[in-house]
Amino acid sequence: MVSAKRVLHVVSSMERGGVETLIMNIYRQIDREKIQFDFITHSEKSGDFDQEIQEMGGHIYPIPSLGTTGPYRYVKALIKVMSTNNYIAVHAHTDFQSGFPALAAKICKIKYRICHSHSNNWLQNGFKGLLMLKILKLLIKISATKLCSCSEEAATFLFGGKTQVHILKNGVNIHEFLTADTKSRQQILEEFQLLPDSKIIGHIGRFSESKNHLFLLKVLKQMVQKDPRYVALLVGDGPLRESIDLEVERLGLENHVRFLGVRSDIPILMKAFDIFLFPSKFEGFGIVLLEAQCAGTPSIVADTVPKSTDMGLGLVTYLPLGERVDKWCQHLESSLTIEQPNQHSILKNISKRGFNIHDNVLDWVKLYGLQT
Repeated sequence: MVSAKRVLHVVSSMERGGVETLIMNIYRQIDREKIQFDFITHSEKSGDFDQEIQEMGGHIYPIPSLGTTGPYRYVKALIKVMSTNNYIAVHAHTDFQSGFPALAAKICKIKYRICHSHSNNWLQNGFKGLLMLKILKLLIKISATKLCSCSEEAATFLFGGKTQVHILKNGVNIHEFLTADTKSRQQILEEFQLLPDSKIIGHIGRFSESKNHLFLLKVLKQMVQKDPRYVALLVGDGPLRESIDLEVERLGLENHVRFLGVRSDIPILMKAFDIFLFPSKFEGFGIVLLEAQCAGTPSIVADTVPKSTDMGLGLVTYLPLGERVDKWCQHLESSLTIEQPNQHSILKNISKRGFNIHDNVLDWVKLYGLQT
């Protein structure tokens, strides 16, 4: 029997983030007898998907991060993993740092070296920060054989407007959301001891600066003052989790916020939300917004999120972060009355825009020079 071709993905960790969920959605769909995924991660602790990866035949290689070890030792560690396996491709998902895996793959003579942009923002300002970004972009240019991105905005940010970039759409398993238990809302109400008439504002995302939880709490504070039935369910974890908890206490919202942590039942939660609130300061794409529409959930979103996330179902409202909080509250209230589209419309609209995971698999496989 011919062994499967192997592709090495380079990620921060295999937690339940948008990028990681996307890769796993693809991994579950491919013919794993013909192609297998391995992973380099930068975390010593186990990721949420580690066990599933190993059960499907993948390997995980944790190495120290670039920031921890420095460029020379980091590239050396990458080469050590890449040289011990006969990889046909290396696919780096570390945005502006992805030139280092591409360089290591070039040294190892790996044919397909893919740098994938998932973001549209660089947090380091000033001359030194911009110079560093320029150097990192140059490293990508001289080391990668293919460039791909989740959106036009993310492509322009990392690769420039004139560079040829393959837009690789962030597909989702639509049927997981369409077939989620219709009793899911009742399950969530019982689990978190919420009243039957609660109005649930949902958010799914890492507790980091980019997700802008502080703004979300400002909106919630005003909504609670109007109607105490409002409650926010915050899904995820991250470095700002503790500070957001303190802000909840400062605003007196303890009875109106639930911290759910990392969850695997996203389709059920999306069905349970009355509204999905997504005030991110920046997003490469925003796959959770696509998931909200799969569930038929109305969404109020910052206009920093790419417009390509709107599936034309009448569920998404984009607003500037500079807009007054009371305007966000007005749109939130009016969105609660939006009529939910039927399942046929959801499937049709999302599929025709190219975001059905079943249609995305071939695009990924072609990146690696395969046709299966």
